[in-house]
Amino acid sequence: MLKIIIPTIMLIPTTTMCKPTQLWYTTLIHSMLISLLSLQLFYPSLQPIMNFSNHNLQQNQTSTPLIILSCWLTPLMILASQNHLSTEPLSRKRTFIITTIILQMLLIMTFSTTDLIMFFVLFEATLIPTLMMITRWGNQMERLNAGTYFLFYTLMGSLPLLVALLSLYSNTNSLSILTMQLSPTMLKNTWTNSMWLLAALTAFMIKMPLYGLHLWLPKAHVEAPIAGSMILAAILLKLGGYGIIRIMSTTNFLSKTPYYPFMILALWGIIMTSLICLRQTDLKSLIAYSPVSHMGLVTAATLTQTEWAYTGAITLMIAHGLTSSLLFCLANTKLRRIHSRTLLLTQNMQLLLPLMGTWWLLASLTNMALPPTINLMGELTIITSLFNWSNTTIIITGLGTLITATYTLHMFSSTQWGELPQHIKIMTPSHTREHLIMTLHILPMMLLMMKPELIWGPLYC
Repeated sequence: MLKIIIPTIMLIPTTTMCKPTQLWYTTLIHSMLISLLSLQLFYPSLQPIMNFSNHNLQQNQTSTPLIILSCWLTPLMILASQNHLSTEPLSRKRTFIITTIILQMLLIMTFSTTDLIMFFVLFEATLIPTLMMITRWGNQMERLNAGTYFLFYTLMGSLPLLVALLSLYSNTNSLSILTMQLSPTMLKNTWTNSMWLLAALTAFMIKMPLYGLHLWLPKAHVEAPIAGSMILAAILLKLGGYGIIRIMSTTNFLSKTPYYPFMILALWGIIMTSLICLRQTDLKSLIAYSPVSHMGLVTAATLTQTEWAYTGAITLMIAHGLTSSLLFCLANTKLRRIHSRTLLLTQNMQLLLPLMGTWWLLASLTNMALPPTINLMGELTIITSLFNWSNTTIIITGLGTLITATYTLHMFSSTQWGELPQHIKIMTPSHTREHLIMTLHILPMMLLMMKPELIWGPLYC
């Protein structure tokens, strides 16, 4: 693990000392080398055991795909932000890149730590660089409001989580994930233990986000710069799913009743947020609401606590991370040219940018989980595990899948077909840089279709 963390730290002096004319190229090449270096973590993750750098850092089949995704997205964020920061002075460009690097470093350490209190500290530390991105490099004045929502929603769930972890430590004398997995804490179905579970899971449910606790997400996505939207959708939401898996694997309720309220909200959220997406007129807002529906499936799966469900949850988190990041990149290319997020003003773009139309088609097909994408593998695995838990869930999950396909087709047809708006007289052609970003999103998904066992396996570790 240190062979990934140390080069990431070294990227900070590289950014501060390189020549102004070589800033983007130097940081991009360095971060791309780190992402390629991280791919070797796949090999030990194929074995159903933990691999340790030291007694504080480890990787396993749950954390490795998320670590690699964090490393993979950093150069894409730098690449996608070049045009957005072109008018900024050099010092702010350096600050932005350093903020991105620090966020990557915090994410790697969060996914690899073996101590729950250290996990909590790093989990909260990711808030600071993300908040800086939204409030400093956001697009409109509403970014301050979005940053406030993001800050207070996250902090609202943090204090109960800290109290729950300190309470757990007072009972077990250890917060080491390794120790607690060897002898999981058996909790009876009492009022006190139910309150402990609510306190422990609230922070992760807000981060996912669970339906009802999701109001910060559309605001943060819409107001964030392209790099902020990419990292929010691809990685930061997955911190919630990873946290639930970690908490669930170290404690064991004798009754599943305390999970029912979360399960009901997660399943109901799949339907409700999909219907909200159908009514959206704002392209970026539509893409921002979509993760709430997909993460509802992940939340419900992780709470069933079966290996099958954990496998589907990790698969869908990786698939959705790449897909939603790709959709935000496509929306950004359109926003830069038209300067409007309204769907009615972005019709028939296929005529003006035919190659971008191809990327829109591929992104839409993966978002609606068309075979043989890994999105379908994840969704089918989760739907099967939920059906095994309760037969009636097939009605909700099946309906959610249909509505997801409907709003994705609505998004694609609204942006690519129809009448060309009269106000568009001239259009900047697409650039090689933009096509490279799209390619680097699609390529991992295509490779994982051919070798899905890299992110599959007995994930109950």
